[in-house]
Amino acid sequence: MTRLNLQLFSLGLAMLVQGCGGGVITTAYLSEPDSIGYHSDGPAGAAPGTCWGVEFTPAVIETVTEDILVAPASTLPDGTPQPPVYRTTTRQEIVQDRGEQWFETPCEKDLTPDFIASLQRALELRGYLRGNPDGVLDIRTKRAIQSFQRDFGLDSDVLSMRAARQLGLVAYGREEFGVAETRPSAL
Repeated sequence: MTRLNLQLFSLGLAMLVQGCGGGVITTAYLSEPDSIGYHSDGPAGAAPGTCWGVEFTPAVIETVTEDILVAPASTLPDGTPQPPVYRTTTRQEIVQDRGEQWFETPCEKDLTPDFIASLQRALELRGYLRGNPDGVLDIRTKRAIQSFQRDFGLDSDVLSMRAARQLGLVAYGREEFGVAETRPSAL
């Protein structure tokens, strides 16, 4: 279910429940859209010369509306019944804090038309993309990147280094295999 559909469902559910006179809990998202992009500087401690992407997810806020009993139902001395008196209160609670996920990426200067065409061929071989590779990082290619990366927990259309390696576009470094770099000994 997309975020918009979830919001509309929550709004409809809130209207239905409120019409029944009960408490209402609706879920809302801050108006800040997801912001995903390339950054030449990375998170604290990032190695110099590396490039990074970051994905921000908005906070999720619940709006809780409750009817609080102020005075219970009663009967006047002449026998006339009096309905209970309620006060409606509304409060907001943060259900999930704003998130920030940094991930290493190939640098933008490396995203040449040849690299993008290779990326498109790799995505096509895995069933994520259709069409001829044209070397253009267009919306269909970005959607394919996002679908591929979503399978391992990154919902971004910015190509991560992990995805580039899994697609065979970037070589794994020796350190990623636990092999220390050694220099040949002098004779």
